Formats: sequence, structure tokens, C-alpha cells
Amino acid sequence: MAPITVSQLPVDPGPAAWNCILPEPAAAQVVSGDLTADWIVIGAGYAGLAAARRLTQLCPSDRVVVLEACRVADGPAGRNSGFMIDLPHDLASDDYGGDLAHDTALTVDNRAAIDFAASMAADYGLGAEAFVRSGKINGAATDKGMRHNAEYAQHLAHMGEPSEMLDAAQMRDMTGIDYYKGGLFTAGTAIIQPAAFVRGVARGLTQDGVQVFENSPVTQLDRTGNWRATTPQGSVTAPKVILAVNGHLNSFGFLKGQLMHVFTYASMTRPLTASEMDALGGAPIWGLTPADPMGTTVRRIMTADGYRLVVRNRFTFDPTMQVDQARIADVAKDHDRSFAARFPMLPDVTMQYRWGGRLCLSRNNVSVVRPLDEGLFSACCQNGLGTTRGTLSGMLAAELATGTMSDRLIRAMAAPEPRRLPPRPIAQLGAKMVLKWQERQAGLEL
Repeated sequence: MAPITVSQLPVDPGPAAWNCILPEPAAAQVVSGDLTADWIVIGAGYAGLAAARRLTQLCPSDRVVVLEACRVADGPAGRNSGFMIDLPHDLASDDYGGDLAHDTALTVDNRAAIDFAASMAADYGLGAEAFVRSGKINGAATDKGMRHNAEYAQHLAHMGEPSEMLDAAQMRDMTGIDYYKGGLFTAGTAIIQPAAFVRGVARGLTQDGVQVFENSPVTQLDRTGNWRATTPQGSVTAPKVILAVNGHLNSFGFLKGQLMHVFTYASMTRPLTASEMDALGGAPIWGLTPADPMGTTVRRIMTADGYRLVVRNRFTFDPTMQVDQARIADVAKDHDRSFAARFPMLPDVTMQYRWGGRLCLSRNNVSVVRPLDEGLFSACCQNGLGTTRGTLSGMLAAELATGTMSDRLIRAMAAPEPRRLPPRPIAQLGAKMVLKWQERQAGLEL
């Protein structure tokens, strides 16, 4: 086949705050010269790391090389909100739910992915600050949000899944604020410190013999017998490759016009002072997702230098997979409004970090786990749930590439192709209008 020239490399706006608050990592190992392996995994996010881990289990004597364009945890894997959600979480839905049979099977698969992540955390000695099964709460700030939660709880009941409604007093006891009218607790979610988790897994993989190369973006992929991945300072050759690059599957020339590229945004405060902690009250560590999918996610976290608050909201459709600092500055105004509305007792608390993170979605909410060419496999399109669906995609791609069949792989292979998008100008205008309308409809949930 003709060589694949990668059309663009990842560009991530703003600092990866979860990574910034950790100790400096060891110096990056960069590809130098021409190397050989049995497997190349391109991308060291949740999908790539899960694929590499699964390969060590299925082919323990094989040489596995992981290639990451930047530093581990500086890309999208280190930029998300850190919820590994087991239950249906369709961002395009009013209440996250969808078809009952589909959601039931999806939950089974999601839990397999969370179990796999839990096993990596245990095997590699990651503590509760990196991965903990604590469940999650959908916080509702409006009557509409309360209805969303009630409808979602009913959907979960039809699936045979338990949930617990929380009232305003319980929400206040947890958060310390009066903003929320109620919440819906479900027990199966794991909450992670995204950067600590992926850095810990990458470090553990090297102990298993996997070579993880950072700052080694693949600029060309070609095959003359075996595959060769070319990087700025060298190359790696192997018979099989797993592409775990999410939306950058388009940059490798695949599924153009079928993937939606979306950014979401977050801000993290400076450490809170002792007096600010007293003014806030509530539980020391907590996190909640919004009852309305377009609303604001909030976490209170513990870091080495104290407690901080994180807010995440806003979605923008960006087919170029790039946004500039002007966008970050514009979204920052919304973050500050959302923060001020929730935490009026903290008027002097400022944001230390602001950033954006890339999502990849398909119109019909399907992932892309499939062969792309002889010896070339995809683990992409996580549909806004990179932690869980990325882990699942990586597991499945490794199983597919090694011929290891499972019910979850059969379900993934039976999924249709991502539905084609309208021509770019129409898609961009339509998506922008829909997102704006949904954000307005979210009201105080945003």
C-alpha cells in the first residue's frame, strides 16, 4: 500500500493541569534510530495503554512498543474530568440513557473496562488518589435537572440497576453549598486522577517489558511486509500496529467525514487556604457530573499543596482538531460565572489552570474497533467517555489483533460504521447551533 503520511499532529490547548500538579516525571525516552518489535501501539492514552497491557497478557513473550506524540498525560488522557462511568452516558441524550437492550450490554462492557483498569491500578501499585471506586452523583440545580435525574433513575430501574436519590440537604452536606436541589447516586463509577493513573500505568508497563517512547510522534506509516512507523528521530518496524489515536484516526487517512471533533474545557483553582476551607465546609473530596449532559462537572480534589476545585463545561465543534488561546479565554468567562454561582463564599479564589481537551464522537455513538488493513487495527472514537470507552477499545483491539474472541468483541465488531457527517460547512454550522441551543436549555445546570 502507499505510505500513510500523517496530515497533522496533536495540538492540546492550555496546560494539562492534572499533570502539572504532580511531581516532574523522569526524562522522556525518545525513539532514536531504527528499532524492531512484534507490536506497535500508537498513542499512550487510555486505549493505547490498555491495548499494550492486554498484549502483555495475551502474548507475554512479544516485544511491545508504545509511541506517544507528547509526554504521557499531557494529551487528552490527562485532561478529562476523571470519571470512569459504568452506566450509559450518552452526551447526545437529554438524560444520558438510550435503547434499553443497548444500554444493558454497554454497561456490561463498561464494567469489564473498569475492572481491567482496577487490575492495572492494583498490579502497578497505584493508590486511591489515582483510582478509587467511589460511585458518582448527578447533581441537579433546577427542576428540569431533577426531572432528568428521575427519568434516568427510571431508565436504570428498567435495566435492573439501583440508584439513590439525594435531597438538597444531602447535597449541601457533601458540597458545602446550597446550589443543588438534589442528586442521583450510582455506585459503579471509579474516580481517577487522570494524569496519575496514566503515568502510573505507563510506568508499570515498562516493568512488564513494554517500551514506552514519549515525544515520538508518528509522521508516516508504511508497509513493505512489516509496518514501519516513522518518527522525527527514528522508526519502529513490526508486523502489527494498533492505532489508539481517537479522533486523529482522520489524520492517518481513515474515516474522513465520519468523525466529529469536539473540545470541552476545564479550569482548576489555586489551592484553597485554611480559612477558605472553613468557609466552604462540606466533604473534603467529592465529585459530581451534571444532571443535564451540557451542564457543569465539579470536583473537589486533594493535591500535594492543598485542596482545589475543578469545573468543566462548554463544548465546541472544531473539525480542525485545534483551538487557540482566545477560545480558552472566552470559555474562562463561563467557568468563572459557573464557579461564582456555586461558590459565592469564595470570592477571592482564582483559577490557576485553564485548558481544553479533545473528544471524538460519531453521530450514531459507535466506536471504531476494527481492522483497517492487513496487520493494522483501530481502537478509536470514544464518544466523550475516554476513560472507560478508551480502555475498552484498547482491550478489544488487542483481542481482535490476536484472534481472542469474546462476547464484548463480537458486539464491537457488529457495530455499524460511524454515520457520515454532512459537508463540513453545514456540519460546522449545524453543530454550533445545536450546542448553543443545548447550553441555553441547560440553564442553571451550566
